[in-house]
Amino acid sequence: MKPEPVFETPWHAQVFALTVHLNEAGHFEWGAWAERFGATLKRHGLGRELNGGEDYFAAWLETLESLLDEIGMAAPEDVAALRDAWEAAYLSTPHGAPVKLADA
Repeated sequence: MKPEPVFETPWHAQVFALTVHLNEAGHFEWGAWAERFGATLKRHGLGRELNGGEDYFAAWLETLESLLDEIGMAAPEDVAALRDAWEAAYLSTPHGAPVKLADA
């Protein structure tokens, strides 16, 4: 049995799973994804050594958002609006309560 990947935080696992799902659904080829992600990692690592955690998944998310814009699945302004809505929901949610979007 192969060990499952270990993630530092839940969002790392979620963005990884979303990317795999979009690939498996045929929205992009994994080779093209890997090439694009490699270029992002290289660009991010020019000024510092990457630790493979938060910085790695920030680069992963940047790559995914860019790719989704390019293939017409998620425009940057839509992603920004959704991110802002989640931040507002998070900041207005009492500690320990589930975070919910206002329109959800």
